[in-house]
Amino acid sequence: MSDRGTAGPKVLGLFEKRIEGDDCLLELARRRFQAAGLGVEVHAGMADPLEHLLRFRPAPDAPVVVHLPREFSLTHPGCRQQIVELARRFSRRVEGFVIHDHPDLANQPELFRGAGEVVNADLAALSPGPMLFIEYAAGLQPEVFAEFFHSIRGLPRVSACLDIGHVGIWQARKAFAQRHPGQDVCALKSRPEELPRYLSDIEQAVGTALEAVLDLLTAIGSLGKPLHCHLHDGHPLSEFSPFGVSDHLSFFTSIPLPGAPGGRRSVPPMFGPAGLKRILERALQCAGPEQLSLTLEIHPTFERKPLADAAPLFAHWTDKTNAEKMNHWVDTLTQNAGLAAEVCAEVLASLSRTGSPSSARAGNSRPPAT
Repeated sequence: MSDRGTAGPKVLGLFEKRIEGDDCLLELARRRFQAAGLGVEVHAGMADPLEHLLRFRPAPDAPVVVHLPREFSLTHPGCRQQIVELARRFSRRVEGFVIHDHPDLANQPELFRGAGEVVNADLAALSPGPMLFIEYAAGLQPEVFAEFFHSIRGLPRVSACLDIGHVGIWQARKAFAQRHPGQDVCALKSRPEELPRYLSDIEQAVGTALEAVLDLLTAIGSLGKPLHCHLHDGHPLSEFSPFGVSDHLSFFTSIPLPGAPGGRRSVPPMFGPAGLKRILERALQCAGPEQLSLTLEIHPTFERKPLADAAPLFAHWTDKTNAEKMNHWVDTLTQNAGLAAEVCAEVLASLSRTGSPSSARAGNSRPPAT
């Protein structure tokens, strides 16, 4: 794992309790994250829960990003006020807040842009103070998402959060629907009897996801502003998530195929380690390491891993099942974060031999054409 003091991007992991139990689960995560040199991305929308989570910050200088609730809307004055109040209170402890995008970004861009100008002015009054990152989450055309950020390139405290899994699944759905109008590729996981008929086209559609992510990174990373990325893998046929989504998977995952059509028991995910390397190469070339932060946003799969050295932490627990589930999840996050950090170190070493990342940014000043 790369040291936070180096020139590499900040690497964070999703940090919260999605497994039932007391705060020893957070203490377990804190210890593992501290050992891995990770920052944290936490979900919170109010000050008291955020204060509680920050008690488990892995280190005093560990970067912290706060993911705001899904129902927060940038165009709602009350939500903007709440964001600014949180930013003011936590200005020296939090580096950024993440809010989901909204169909208004496409349907009423002037309204959304005006809201961005208001919150930018409020955040700019805080020095130091956090960024506001708007995440690709509502399934907009990626070109529309990129064009919006080009339209607000003059707002220094509002930038993009690029969720590579969301973009990849959007692109796979689009590519499959072009071959099979009216069909949702993600719905086929519930119809395994149809997989032999569609498997080749599913794989072709999934194969278009990486280039869609790279194109959007090029468009947004060229703006010379901080860029936050949510890193996780996915596949339209994945049934791993207990939350019913097709992404938020480890990059080391393989996707089981029900019924083993054509004798195949599994398929690779959208990206895998090789795809992640290309994504991080593009992000570093376009945005540069100082402007880039990365969160491994991988969900738990509720598998178990023995507690080993953490067993004394749960001595008061009669049933260690949930502690072992948490241990497995945290281990998955730290393994994937280690992969990301290793790739970044390798890419930066190569760039130092061949030229500065800023040279790539200079040639990519416009979003892709729609």
